[in-house]
Amino acid sequence: MMKLLDLLGRRWSLRLLWELRRDAISFSELRKRTEISPSVLSARLAELSAAGIVERERYRRYRLTGGGRELARMLYEINRWAEAAGVSSQGELA
Repeated sequence: MMKLLDLLGRRWSLRLLWELRRDAISFSELRKRTEISPSVLSARLAELSAAGIVERERYRRYRLTGGGRELARMLYEINRWAEAAGVSSQGELA
């Protein structure tokens, strides 16, 4: 559990999960959406892949694995909780 929390706590990990929550996305599209440097994006995708959360498809497209989709569903629940609690997008209580 602690290794997963460490991985998810690394910069950009949760953002990548959020971006990949619906469809497979190319490396270049992930860069465009997030403005992550290529080296950091490659490293984060490799870490998420090694953890079984993300997988690489043909043509350098990435998507969530079954486990990654389950994790993304939990992010939806956290988002729902935050909205109900009145937490703003900046992390402040409304």
